Amino acid sequence: MVGSESSDDGGIFQLTADLAMVQTVDYFTPIVDDPFQFGQIAAANALSDVYAMGGTPKTVLNIVGFPIKKLGGKILAEILSGAQSKVIEAGAVTVGGHSIDDQEPKFGLSVTGIVHPERYWTNNGAQEGDILVLTKPLGVGIMTTGIKRQVVTHDQEMSVIQVMSMLNKKAAEVLQEFSPNAVTDVTGFGLMGHAYEMAKGSNLSLEFSYASIPLLEGTKELADQGIIPGGSKANHKWLQEKVNYDPDLTQEEQWILCDAITSGGLLISLPASQGERYLEELNKHAITASIIGRVKPKQNWSISVKK
Repeated sequence: MVGSESSDDGGIFQLTADLAMVQTVDYFTPIVDDPFQFGQIAAANALSDVYAMGGTPKTVLNIVGFPIKKLGGKILAEILSGAQSKVIEAGAVTVGGHSIDDQEPKFGLSVTGIVHPERYWTNNGAQEGDILVLTKPLGVGIMTTGIKRQVVTHDQEMSVIQVMSMLNKKAAEVLQEFSPNAVTDVTGFGLMGHAYEMAKGSNLSLEFSYASIPLLEGTKELADQGIIPGGSKANHKWLQEKVNYDPDLTQEEQWILCDAITSGGLLISLPASQGERYLEELNKHAITASIIGRVKPKQNWSISVKK
């Protein structure tokens, strides 16, 4: 039902008249020092793709590359334990996995979920007049780069780890009670990259308000110091012909919008009449989401950003 042709978050294969399977896979190198936290973040990131498709995760397979002779089994056990804590939180089951001896640690999950064949979400169904909702703040890539360079505070480090470790489970479950037209999660291509995929697939244009976009505390200050991941700059370069930035937006603010994120929030295109009510329901679950833009008729630019 959904394959690689649409640049979506996962694949969907119909099994029966009322059951379809969602499949996705994601893994990467460590972005924090603590192995348990790395496992949690990697699992939350991989599980997120199933939530973005409207599915419920059911089973996972661990994917491991690890220098076992160099680092020993204890660190790997902590990574797996961290991941398992999030798999349990998601209500899924770890059924196995595969490992290879690798000089650089790598970890992630292949996740299988289920969804009704008539109730799945894609990233390409946005409708003119929809509002755009973001369920987690930006700045993860910049903050984790700051962690590597040892220029963030302890509180800032704990904040970004909490954001990356938080499942999109509740945001997706609450969204089931509404009528989203397009959903994706914000990860490696940044907000602008995933928004471009939504705009292109929907054959419409998206307009964002920079002032409405939530940022992790300290993100702007780090960006102004030049703490920008290479991936964020690469995203900006890739999108330079597709995004029309307000002239008052600085180069650093443009990089923030393209920040390469790990385990980001959901970007949702939702009928305007449902936006505020969705935010109110999320607030009941201590999730602070924001309306950050609107879907416009197709224009010369796929995306425009106002200051």
